[in-house]
Amino acid sequence: MEENLKRLNKFIAETGFCSRREADRYIEEGRVTINDVVPELGTKVSVNDEVRIDGKLIHEKNEKPVYLAFHKPVGIECTTNLEVRNNIVDYINYPKRIFPIGRLDKASEGLIFMTNDGDIVNKILRARNNHEKEYTVTVNKPITERFIQRMGNGVPILDTVTRKCKVEQISKYIFKIILTQGLNRQIRRMCEYLGYEVTALKRIRIINISLDVPVGRYRELTDAEIKELNTLIEPSSKTEEASLPKTEAPKRQTEFIKKNDPRFKKRGDY
Repeated sequence: MEENLKRLNKFIAETGFCSRREADRYIEEGRVTINDVVPELGTKVSVNDEVRIDGKLIHEKNEKPVYLAFHKPVGIECTTNLEVRNNIVDYINYPKRIFPIGRLDKASEGLIFMTNDGDIVNKILRARNNHEKEYTVTVNKPITERFIQRMGNGVPILDTVTRKCKVEQISKYIFKIILTQGLNRQIRRMCEYLGYEVTALKRIRIINISLDVPVGRYRELTDAEIKELNTLIEPSSKTEEASLPKTEAPKRQTEFIKKNDPRFKKRGDY
């Protein structure tokens, strides 16, 4: 039973309510209750406990975590700061407190996960865990074979060279790219370095979940999708020290997508 307990500050932080440091301050100020009892710093809790801050319930007993696949429109900011105009939380207006896993630029659209599960956020966001994200990108001039090759082999941006990645031309101005890292505005910077400007960018897949809802809409992930997602990110670590480069996770993700995505059943390639 002890292994299922978490320190209260960590528990609160993983709901997305605030940081651990802020949680400690709330606890010290007596603003936090566990099952209607004011706890001390260092108290541990389980998912069966009812935690409130200023009387507001932040976790119900045996509450099932929320996992949403949302098609973010252009113009929406991926922030939980409600003071920011057109923030993603207000746009979705979900009845429970949720937050995005990662981000998409304001000028981009596509798939983004929304959740209240801090554990899965940490696992997916660790850059060294090599989780795949797939995009379609439209640029301002005709794509050349050399452009595709250079994008795939790595481009120097932000004082580093991007990882090798899968790039495929779709049409005269559109290509598809699969990344396993998430540098700031990575695709736009890569294209800019090669003399191209991105005019439209859409994320169409994260790991095993493909974009399948209209723009501005969301759906709950199915139990089967969540189970498979957790299996694929299982090698991931929530700590930086243990998140050394692994190759197994992307390989398993690719094999799963090939097996289950009808696009690959038709084409027979990645």
